[in-house]
Formats: sequence, structure tokens, C-alpha cells
Amino acid sequence: MTTQVKHYIDGEFTQGTGTSQIIVTNPANNSPIAVINAATSEEVHAAIASAKAAFKTWKEVPVSERARVMLRYQHLLKEHHDELATILAHETGKTFEDAKGDVWRGIEVAEHACNVASLLMGETVENVARSIDTYSYTQPLGVCAGITPFNFPAMIPLWMFPLAIACGNTFILKPSEQDPMTPQRLVELFVEAGAPKGVLQLVHGDKTAVDILLADPAIKAISFVGSVAVGQYIYKTGTDNLKRVQAFAGAKNHCVIMPDANKQQVINNLVGASVGAAGQRCMAISVAVFVGAAKEWIPELKEALAKVRPGLWDDKEAGYGPVISPAAKARVLKLIKQGIDEGAECLLDGSDFTVEGYESGNWIGPTMFNKVSTEMSIYKEEIFGPVLCCMESDSLEAAIELVNASPYGNGTSIFTASGAAARKYQHEIEVGQVGINVPIPVPLPFFSFTGWKGSFYGDQHAYGKQAVRFYTETKTITSRWFESDIAVVSTPNMSINLR
Repeated sequence: MTTQVKHYIDGEFTQGTGTSQIIVTNPANNSPIAVINAATSEEVHAAIASAKAAFKTWKEVPVSERARVMLRYQHLLKEHHDELATILAHETGKTFEDAKGDVWRGIEVAEHACNVASLLMGETVENVARSIDTYSYTQPLGVCAGITPFNFPAMIPLWMFPLAIACGNTFILKPSEQDPMTPQRLVELFVEAGAPKGVLQLVHGDKTAVDILLADPAIKAISFVGSVAVGQYIYKTGTDNLKRVQAFAGAKNHCVIMPDANKQQVINNLVGASVGAAGQRCMAISVAVFVGAAKEWIPELKEALAKVRPGLWDDKEAGYGPVISPAAKARVLKLIKQGIDEGAECLLDGSDFTVEGYESGNWIGPTMFNKVSTEMSIYKEEIFGPVLCCMESDSLEAAIELVNASPYGNGTSIFTASGAAARKYQHEIEVGQVGINVPIPVPLPFFSFTGWKGSFYGDQHAYGKQAVRFYTETKTITSRWFESDIAVVSTPNMSINLR
């Protein structure tokens, strides 16, 4: 039995009138679990018109009342946390623990939106000239839209619409058609929290719906997370139509391992950061660069990776689940074969992995390459699967040069016991988010999530360095702010799970 996925347009849940159907499948066995009637152009335009009309009244609602909606919403999200995680696990294939992490990271953003009043304060200066005062106000833009990917169907939509709506905007969400049931439940709970009619719209569909959102003049801003090609398309098309656009795109995240690092900490963290969530994370570590004698740890890393077993969402022993679709599996398998053909040393090959009783699922076992070079396809392309590429470097300087030569700049990390090496790395590296003894440096919602180079297209490309660097020194428990656009999370003496 399949579920009928619904749109939410002008205050009503509807299955839509579109004749083009999209089948949603369970990645564990590719059986159908839901069906979408892709939104027609008329339905997308109706959603835009409703959001535009709602903006006229929503922007006038006092900020404290908007914050109370968010307070009720974050409470409902917490009440339904495990329910949301169960829905998410079924349609993405994630393990239950991984799915719960996805939901919780989204809840943290909804919590942050509850504090919106203090975030919207303007500025004033008296007597900028004789008897002349100047005031600046933070005001909402209007109708905003979010186009979100399959890999985090709770967290990434919650990155977008709670903050946008709390700031007085209205919002249209177009989630991935591969796992639409989680976003639908998020919207249902938002309605239950008391959101007025028209403030939030939900439309499901394909490129047709996206193109309408990119072109309609009523849409003032677009937020996107996804692949490089689509990110570039959305950024170019949206800005050509004079919209504000932020587009988070691809990644090829490097982890640099110094020989003075804690070996067991490195191995434990690399396993989770490379194959966790089946490698389907834009912040996954897909390249490990071993400096000097650290390369001697590669055999032990192989042994640890070989112990990781993919499995079903409710299998408590499973390290991760299947990749999202047969097409995704075929792409990963193609890159694994290219890696072998191009001369990389394949230490682990998960191409033939299956789960008993679910042989038709999109399974790929842990895969690990050594002797990888920058000319190889597995290095140049974002694999988005449970594949780790190992490289060797003679020095920290050479490792930094390697990372900086990458066209991507989303996240990176270094493992070292040297404060000097850590300082040098975080200061010289050309990547948006840097972890020191942390494999996946994802900042909390009250800091910016950023990317450099080909990992991000948006205002920061136009205006340069303007985010913040957050640096925590474990021994002294202090925090310092710097003018920069690197988010650095440093925990020299512990390992943190940031799933």
C-alpha cells in the first residue's frame, strides 16, 4: 500500500490535480511506498499568490507573536521527534539513530528561531549631523522559497522556513521528490502550531516547479542545497531574475592526519565521517591525507572500516543504510570501478554487498582506496557514497597546498596534538568550515553554515569575507570572535559525534 503525498497550498492539503506521477520507493528494497502528483504550473502559481497575499498581513504581526508560533512549533517537533525519525528512516534508508540526528539538528534551528526578536534589532545614531539622527531597521523581504535535497529531509527544510517566517517573510518549500513524506509531516506540525493560512506553502514536483519559483517576480529570495550543476543553474537563473540566491553545492572534504595525532581517535572518527549516512552528506570526509609516518595507520583504518556493516533502518547493529536510489548506486559503483581502472589501490570494495532478504536494495559496503592521485575520477568527483580515498603527503605544507587546490571548499579537518600545526592549518586553509580534532565541523544554528569556492554560490561570493570564525579552546573554556568566514570547531581532547 502506497501513501498519497499531499501539497499544502493556500491553507489546504491537497493531492493535486497533476497527471504526472512520481513514485517514492524504499531504498532498502525499491518497493513503492508513496506517490506524488507533481504540482501543475497552476498549482505552483496558486501557492505563490497565496504566499504573496499572506505576506501583507504576516509582516505586520508583532515579532513576539511570530516567536510564539516558533515556540509552539519546536515543542511539537520534540513531541513528535521519534515519529518524524521513523518516517525519515523509511523513505531515506537511514538508520534510526542517524534519522533522529537529522531531525534533532533541524529542531535546533527551530529553537533558534524562537529568539528572533533579538536578531531583528536595528541600529540608531543620534546627531550624525547637527540635529539629524539616523535609524536602520531590519525588515522582511517578502515571499521566499527553499529547494531542498534528499539527504537531510528534516534538517535542511528546517534550516530555511522557520527562520524566514519568524523574520516576517512567507515561504514556499519545494522538497526533494525522493523523500517527500518527512517535509509533509513538518508542514502538518507547523500548521498545528498555529501558523496562519498562506504563511507556508508546500509544493512537490520536478524541474517545472523549480523553474516557476526561479522566474516569478513575487519570489524575492531562493535558498538551495544540492549538487554543483543544479546549484549553479539555480544561482544563475535566480540572479538573472534579480532574486537573492544562496546555493550550497558540492563538496570534496579532506581530513589531514598528522603523525602526532591520537591514532585511535583518528581511526574512529574517520570511519564515521566517511561512511556514516552511506556517505550521503555534504560534510562527509571523503579524502584522508596522511602526513609522514601517519600513513602507517592505513592498514588499521582498513580493518576498522571492514567491520562496519550496512543494514535496515531498525537494525541496531547497522552502521548505515542503503544509498537513496538505484541511480545513485549505479553512479557510485561506476566511480569505484573507475578508481580501480585508473590505478588506485582498492583496499576494500563494497560493490557486491547485499542484505539478506533485501537483495534488490541500494546497498554498497564500505569502500576504501589508497594511493589516490588528484588526476583520478574518484578524487575529482563528489562520490556521495560510502567511499574513502587515502592519500599521502610529506609535510603539512604540502597537505595544505593539496586541499587549497581543490575546486571545493565546504569543510575540512585536521587531527594533531600540535597547537602550532592546528593554528597554521586553520589560518592558511581555503575552506569554509574547519575542524580541529573534529571530523565534521558543522556549526550550531547561531553561527553561519558556510562554504567557499565551488561549494557555495551566493551573496558571500559577491561581498567577500563576512561570516564569523568560532574557535573554542577546550582547556580554558573560552570563546573568541574574529572577522572571517571560517567556522572552526576545536576539541583537542575529545571526539564529538555531529551526525
